[in-house]
Amino acid sequence: MSEQLSNSARNQFKGTVTKLTTGMVNTEVILDIGNGHSIAAVITNASASFLDLKVGTSAWALFKASWVILSSEKGLKTSARNTFTGKILSLKKGTINGEVVVDLPGGNSIASIVTNSSIERLGLVEGLEVSALVKASHVILAVK
Repeated sequence: MSEQLSNSARNQFKGTVTKLTTGMVNTEVILDIGNGHSIAAVITNASASFLDLKVGTSAWALFKASWVILSSEKGLKTSARNTFTGKILSLKKGTINGEVVVDLPGGNSIASIVTNSSIERLGLVEGLEVSALVKASHVILAVK
């Protein structure tokens, strides 16, 4: 795994800003995280200014495992801007929730916390191909 920030978010990806689209209130930021993957984040204009984001800026995208939605349905259309497809690398069930780690092509992985009933309902098992969905508004950006 590459350089990491100390924080409580299970999912963090270092990348480079490739596109900024500024609106009246928010800025959409596209971060290239390598291996053909990018992450879209929607942050306030004040945050984009505070972080001094520009095309070429190095930044981290962070999101909590509980903010990741999993789907075992192929071709599912959603409003989530970030969709990552991979195979379940590990699955650990707890009393109420389980942790599912999805291995992405190129070496990255995404952790998700889902209820045990969702694990059963979706038929989640190690090796199953799934999509991990993250809303752009759930992505936190950080810079050093």
